[in-house]
Amino acid sequence: MISKTLQFAAFGLASLALASSALAQKKYDSGASDKEIVLGGISPYSGPASAYGAIGKAISAYFDKINAEGGVNGRKIKFISLDDGYNPAKTVEQARKLVEQEEVLFLFQTLGTPPNSAIHKYMNDKKVPQLFVATGATKWGDPKNFPWTMGWQPNYQSEAKIYAAHILETKPNAKIAVLYQNDDYGKDYLKGFEDGLGDKAKTMIVSKLSYEVTDPTVDSQMVSMKSSGADTFFNITTPKFAAQAIKKAGEIGWKPTHYLNSVSNAVGTVLVPGGVENSIGIISAGYIKDPTDPQFQKGKEWDDFVAFMKKYHPTGAMNDNFNVYGYTVAQNVVHILEKAGDNLTRDNIMKQAANMDLTLPMLLPGVNVKTSADDFFPIEREQLMRFDGKTWQLFGKVYGR
Repeated sequence: MISKTLQFAAFGLASLALASSALAQKKYDSGASDKEIVLGGISPYSGPASAYGAIGKAISAYFDKINAEGGVNGRKIKFISLDDGYNPAKTVEQARKLVEQEEVLFLFQTLGTPPNSAIHKYMNDKKVPQLFVATGATKWGDPKNFPWTMGWQPNYQSEAKIYAAHILETKPNAKIAVLYQNDDYGKDYLKGFEDGLGDKAKTMIVSKLSYEVTDPTVDSQMVSMKSSGADTFFNITTPKFAAQAIKKAGEIGWKPTHYLNSVSNAVGTVLVPGGVENSIGIISAGYIKDPTDPQFQKGKEWDDFVAFMKKYHPTGAMNDNFNVYGYTVAQNVVHILEKAGDNLTRDNIMKQAANMDLTLPMLLPGVNVKTSADDFFPIEREQLMRFDGKTWQLFGKVYGR
């Protein structure tokens, strides 16, 4: 018979092995612990792109909701969201603060193409995830060269090709004017648009003007484009300038077929300030449900969104689709954290992000989130829509893959 001493020794060794196994299952990098997950965000709460600040506020509110319900796998989310005023130099300063001082697990939804471009190499050198960046620039889907950066929304070039295809189908002899922001964001949309038009781009585009994000207005560009004789307008602008362009077109009586990039198609913060009467007929592309569309103002998905807004984000505008966007992308990152379980390392966060196949409640029907190790474009499907004076009306097929 085995002596009691040996039995106790064996029991002790088994207990120690179990304890070691339990400890081994929990892996943490900076910003993660048994009780907390620290995430960093950078948004333009001030400056020329401050309308986008609504996204950061909605994300913060959603994390408040998650924390009130017990957190993610028992851990509360601490979201440190800083203001960069859409100034790339400030973005670098804030990213360094979040990574080196606050020691966040990763950055999430840092906003804007120029700001994210400024920290792109830094984040990858530091091997800290730059996750679900709030910009559709094509460069964010390059896992071979930048394995720590991933986009979220449809990429700008693909979206612009949708508009080009629609123009070629419906108005093959169009005279097109293009207004674009003179940076990587604007040029990315422009490239996709010209690629989509193909050889016809040189003859169809009769006016191509840019503006700087520091410019006070785009009034002179609008007057010049009208004078060009253009009957079609591709508006590649951020919210402040999109509203200005819509308003000025109305003031000078220019009524082209108007295509507006999706990053500025918010009814409350763009179309209303630009003038609802001036916005009728504008065409854009969507992938999230428009909160002003009656067809989506019903069912559990809508009821859950309304309940969230009322309880956790009462100061947010219900008709602002930036709130829907923030709510949805926050749900996506919570999904990643849940999948990561007790392995809250930066490497595992990126592995989980690169292995998604899901739908989210406020994405349009037919739009999903899907990634792989060599596909860092989570959302690749969009549908055209036209503003009727009250809401966006979807039409045509869902484009993308």
